[in-house]
Amino acid sequence: MADRTFYVTTPIYYVNDAPHIGHGYTTVMGDILTRWHRQRGERVWYLTGVDEHGQKVLRKAEANGVSPQAWVDRLVEDEWKPMLRTIDVANDDFIRTTEQRHEKGAQAFWQDLYDRGAVYKGSFSGWYSVSSEEFVSDDDVVDGEGDDAGYKVSALDGSRVEYMTEENYFFRLSDYTDRLLELYEERPEFIQPESSRNEIIAFVKRGLKDLSISRSTFDWGIPVPWDDEHVMYVWIEALLNYVTAAGYGVDPERFAELWPADIHIVGKDIARFHAVIWPAMLMAAGQPVPHRVFAHGWLLVGGQKMSKSKANGIHPGEIVATFGSDAYRYYFSRALTFGSDGSISWEDIHARYHAELANGFGNLASRVAAMIGRYHGGSLPAAGEHGPAETSLIDLIGTAVAAADAAIERIAPQDALTEVWRIVDALNGYLTEQAPWQVAKEENQSDRLATILATAAEGLRVLAVVLNPVMPKACASLWESLGAQGPLGPLADQRIDDVARWGQLPPGTPVTKVPALFPRIELPEQES
Repeated sequence: MADRTFYVTTPIYYVNDAPHIGHGYTTVMGDILTRWHRQRGERVWYLTGVDEHGQKVLRKAEANGVSPQAWVDRLVEDEWKPMLRTIDVANDDFIRTTEQRHEKGAQAFWQDLYDRGAVYKGSFSGWYSVSSEEFVSDDDVVDGEGDDAGYKVSALDGSRVEYMTEENYFFRLSDYTDRLLELYEERPEFIQPESSRNEIIAFVKRGLKDLSISRSTFDWGIPVPWDDEHVMYVWIEALLNYVTAAGYGVDPERFAELWPADIHIVGKDIARFHAVIWPAMLMAAGQPVPHRVFAHGWLLVGGQKMSKSKANGIHPGEIVATFGSDAYRYYFSRALTFGSDGSISWEDIHARYHAELANGFGNLASRVAAMIGRYHGGSLPAAGEHGPAETSLIDLIGTAVAAADAAIERIAPQDALTEVWRIVDALNGYLTEQAPWQVAKEENQSDRLATILATAAEGLRVLAVVLNPVMPKACASLWESLGAQGPLGPLADQRIDDVARWGQLPPGTPVTKVPALFPRIELPEQES
């Protein structure tokens, strides 16, 4: 891993969608993973972006009386990039499918497949979902119900479908059934979690049909390089963002450094595109497939999958405005099992904010700084000899950090935070049991008091480092409170594999009390 760049991607989000917490969930999880790997000292590249082509975008632009390019430019600047700032995402790149680098790379990729004989011209008649920009097989088309009565809908996602006949170019996807099954067998980690892997294998075993890769009834898309009367089918060129952003067809040196991607993080509803069509395309081009495709579950609000039609498509800004970006990031990485469906509620966010952040972590940081200020004039004391309590705490911290690192490696941020919170709970328990406020009243116990406070401050140093990928704002404030910048350098430069080495904060370091990391919040009556 040290010889190459750790490359993580989100899906590129459909530009016409309104950003909601589902997008925020995917993006924050990728951000936490990449921030953690940065703190391992690894080179990291984190990509996100938007998919701007297709018939649905064209229709929406026409309905708003503007050109498609003007329409997508507005959405990117007013909706998508602001969402990244709202949830404090440190992405390294933002790809737009209307960029020249993407167009050049996509055309180079498909020209190569055409030259290799992996593409042919044919006629398509069948069902097409404009909403999801997807061709739907007859087996997956059903009669609509309720608001969709009288229409045909896709059994895959419930979107309405239209029957169409069109001359298209096709990719010989059917040639890759056996090779894909071999991939899944030889590399069981390629699709995660296990539930998604099983679904994908069952889908491929049904047999794959050749895939239309072009459209000829509209022109909002990237022209097929050998036939400018066709544009590329939106999914076929959107998937290519992972290689075009990495330099495919434009920058060979950059591509060699970044590809193959380490992790594609996707929602489980688009796992099929990423674990079937995408690796088949790469195989056809003679390119290595990504190391892992990780499909996370749905967010359930009031027991229902979040969707715009159900009026539960919550924007991340609604939560951040109340609880802050750190609490937003913490909640979605701690309260939900990444890879499974998970229910969220304002009440649960509020309860965890106060129990775990305000009263658990935040109060711990405040107490330690206040006691060092009260008993040692704000200067970190030198620790005396460690007793059993200190030895036990230090051992627990080392074990928890290693377990958290292992959890991140298997893409289980919720397990990593469970381990980190063992440290939070242990430090709070340590202070309760050692009662430095009582020790301060006893004669000849100054060394013991100094040991307790220095130990607690060292524990906070560890927490600032291991929680920095999750809650960067609060951890920056804690780093400032501990006065750690001077002797140890920037928080971002601290290494996970070195963080449990004890005694890094030198005696005399100025410790100050900063504003509460997580001040108490009262929810308005209608939200609680």
